[in-house]
Amino acid sequence: MSDDARHGVGIDLGTTNCALAHLPTGGGGKPDEQPTPTSLDIHQVIQAGEVTPAPLLPSFLYLAGEHELPPGSLDLPWASGRNYAVGRFAREHGAKVPGRLVSSAKSWLCHAGVDRRDPILPYKAPDEVDRLSPVQASARYLEHLVAAWGGSQGTPLGEQRTVLTGPASFDAAARDLTVEAAAAAGLSSPVLLEEPQAALYAWIGASRGAWRKQVSVGDVILVVDVGGGTTDLSLIAVSQEEGDLALTRVAVGEHILLGGDNMDLALAHQVSVRLIRDGTRLDGWQFLELGHACRAAKEQLLLSPDLAEVPVAIAGRGSKLIGGTIRSSVARAEAEKVLVQGFFPEVDVETRPAAARGLGLSEWGLQYAADAAITKHLAAFLSRHVGALSEIGGPAAEAAARSGFVQPTAVLFNGGVFRSTLLRQRLLGIVNGWIAASGGEPARELEATDLDRAVALGAASYAWVRGSGGLRIRGGLGHAYYVGIETAMPAVPGMATPVDGVCVAPIGMEEGTDAELGQREFGLVVGQPTEFRFFSSPVRREDRVGQVVESWDLEAELVELPPLMAVLDAEGREGSLVPVRLRTAVTEVGTLQLWCEERDGPGRWKLEFDVRMRES
Repeated sequence: MSDDARHGVGIDLGTTNCALAHLPTGGGGKPDEQPTPTSLDIHQVIQAGEVTPAPLLPSFLYLAGEHELPPGSLDLPWASGRNYAVGRFAREHGAKVPGRLVSSAKSWLCHAGVDRRDPILPYKAPDEVDRLSPVQASARYLEHLVAAWGGSQGTPLGEQRTVLTGPASFDAAARDLTVEAAAAAGLSSPVLLEEPQAALYAWIGASRGAWRKQVSVGDVILVVDVGGGTTDLSLIAVSQEEGDLALTRVAVGEHILLGGDNMDLALAHQVSVRLIRDGTRLDGWQFLELGHACRAAKEQLLLSPDLAEVPVAIAGRGSKLIGGTIRSSVARAEAEKVLVQGFFPEVDVETRPAAARGLGLSEWGLQYAADAAITKHLAAFLSRHVGALSEIGGPAAEAAARSGFVQPTAVLFNGGVFRSTLLRQRLLGIVNGWIAASGGEPARELEATDLDRAVALGAASYAWVRGSGGLRIRGGLGHAYYVGIETAMPAVPGMATPVDGVCVAPIGMEEGTDAELGQREFGLVVGQPTEFRFFSSPVRREDRVGQVVESWDLEAELVELPPLMAVLDAEGREGSLVPVRLRTAVTEVGTLQLWCEERDGPGRWKLEFDVRMRES
């Protein structure tokens, strides 16, 4: 990123859709004089041989067979001879050939149970299909955006002030892998921004300064972002600093694989039941194609309140089907019942999502939410983060402590699902029912801007804020991180050596800062295969750098991350135990590093959360 960048650019690398927005940069402007961001239409293949710009780039990648399409079918203005497509054609054509379609790459990018650099996508693809890793797939989407920008603006995107967004729930490894994908696409130094924060920046920017009249000191804003593949929750507190309003992100939710895609499949299930009743049974690929058809039907029904129903059609199998097509429809009453009762049921604030239960063996894949009720996940989130307001204090903190859950005073919705007024009103009504039952005042809805592209617009606004000044949402890390340390104790037959957790980065540690873990020394094994254990917690807000969590509290209070395996450079001291002190750093893009610095020598080793270990 160049210091004299002409544009601030926001990129929403979404699970289901990508978007790109920009505005001119420039120093010295007043905070409320920010230019209005502009969305950039993105050229993409929409049919074989046809390229058209569109507001969104669907996050789908289709890997064509060797002789499947005529030569040049997937050519773009900046590339010819391609055997893959990104965007609308990939989504539509891939629905008919799911074995060659890569989807949900961002969800795989944060799946700690797989090696995210291994070629595993498309998931369950036939053997003849060349696979990509989640990192490579994400890079393909970003490469497309980089090229589309260059073709439209005539300047390299890598030279602009670029902000790339990700879920607030992304852990340090997922953040680092996102940066790696960006680097592969030619974006060497993007800044990462949490998607709910980006949505709030978009709301602030669209208000042209009027946002200060809509919120006040003591407000707690709940951002509910339900996209195509994920539900992302954040709490942002409004306080006062030097006579002006300040915003602090105080809590983030877990990474919940639950969103519009689940709703599409729920509608597909209803249609499938009717088809079975009429004598037509779908195979697995047909059901997936039906899910894509139901997505289009859902979007039409959400955007057109006058429609009573929308027809759906999928390719048939066998010669008995007239025209080779299976036809049905999705009725408005049916869709509203499925979406409202299935995903936004009325529940008490004490209700929790159902835990995953199933067979002893299950298919290995994405870790989807076991309970489809978004209201249950929201109730768990608000109850879990009662302590998030402890440092802010005031009436909101007192109300949370008294009622057992955070009572937001305002709600900002984001994501294409909430284009539906019905769904926004339903969720807000349930939240206000919880608040009323505890004697509180109802939360109000903040008017969102462009629910599909708000994240990209807000990221562009943040790029301007970073360069020109203005309000910045504070928050830092949304989780605290710990490294596992073997305790010193005599060997006992049959008893494993206890492991304590040492806090290396507390909740709220800001980007671009570092900290020493005091004068305490540790022994670092070098020159042989070694396992490092790391843990995280979204709720231990009181821990500070260097604080020890005893072994008996470790499993109960922290979540263990995948172990890191490494052979650290020994420089002739293979197998030695080197005395080191620890220093932790949060980079400008929000990734976490742990440095091991030799006490009496030059040795310096860096441990990163992306399963890469190397000496600097």
